[in-house]
Amino acid sequence: MKRVLSIIVIITSWLSISFFSVNAFAQWYESTGHASIKNNDISGAKSAAIKDAITQALVFSGARVTSMQTLVDGVLMQDQLKIKSHGEIQKIEMISEDRRSDQLAITLRLDIFPKQDHCPASQFNKFVAITQTQLVNREQAMMGQIFDIDKATSESLYKTLNKSAMNAKPTAYFNFPIRVGEFFNQQYDYSNALLEEIATRSNSQYVLLSQMVDISNSDKLNSDYAFWQDETYQRSYKVDFALFDGTTYERLWQKSYRSQAIWPFEKTEIIDVFSEKFWGSDYGKSIVEINQTASYDIQAVMACLETQGKILHIENDKLVINLGKAHGLEKGQLLSIAHHNYLTDAAGNKMPHLITTLNTVQVNQVYQQSAVAVSVNQQPLPNIQINDVVQLINVEP
Repeated sequence: MKRVLSIIVIITSWLSISFFSVNAFAQWYESTGHASIKNNDISGAKSAAIKDAITQALVFSGARVTSMQTLVDGVLMQDQLKIKSHGEIQKIEMISEDRRSDQLAITLRLDIFPKQDHCPASQFNKFVAITQTQLVNREQAMMGQIFDIDKATSESLYKTLNKSAMNAKPTAYFNFPIRVGEFFNQQYDYSNALLEEIATRSNSQYVLLSQMVDISNSDKLNSDYAFWQDETYQRSYKVDFALFDGTTYERLWQKSYRSQAIWPFEKTEIIDVFSEKFWGSDYGKSIVEINQTASYDIQAVMACLETQGKILHIENDKLVINLGKAHGLEKGQLLSIAHHNYLTDAAGNKMPHLITTLNTVQVNQVYQQSAVAVSVNQQPLPNIQINDVVQLINVEP
């Protein structure tokens, strides 16, 4: 028997919802949330899986305003989930609960009333390169010799995003250490060339950069006189994220996350940051929680961003682009073509600007990561160059 969970949705005050008209537009969404069971904490894993499933459904329905969901059946009491939401959840049905080893999967069916201004861009997938975070103060990694924590945490974030069924798709770029300091300073005088290189090599439109600014440990928590106790330390974790468009080089989103947790290992013990021992500790779990929250935020930010590609090859009225089935492209899809350009303001700052041409092409062959498109009038495409931008033309139903 399906178990019905009631949910209260509190929408920010400026959002107006008509309960008399939205019933005609009710939509059901089915989503599956996943979570790992740590230390036999089934209740905690269940809450995490439910939150994951709800978030996926919300992002699928679109994104506009911040809402809070409070499940009142005791599973997620008073848990505030901040997500850019387009609609209101009226009812949730639990379809299935599946446990395999230490993994829990919960499938929910959600009754959502989407708003009329649902963004068409949400139907297409956007790829984002997950780069290796920069460890700003490497001396802070001395305790535990965790000098690979930058790569390990970036890999963890990639896996978290990759498990999601939402439309922000990660590509792994965390094997390459990069310097990101200039992307986070106040002047933002960063190199466009680095963003372009990462986007090109990973075939991703968007680039996520991060820096780990604090992994320091506090003084020992337990007393030296308690010689029978193991040494216990409190350790900080603070990371900054910034999302960039690899095509226009714009900074689209930036946020910092901070936590503290017990470092349960002896001070001289060398810890493998890729081991279950590390990720199963309180400190490892705190990083996982931050990565999960960052994943929700990234998905919400990217939900309504445009999916764009670039031209790889041109031959008369035919061109090859770097978008394909993985992006949601289908045969018959119409594309417009735009040139890169920059406007300069009074202070000398360059601002990205795309000049859309009159050329329209239609996809007639689709592959996983590429497609072939031809001119709709079968005429040569004038003034079109390799690396010009192709934009999806959204046709409203």
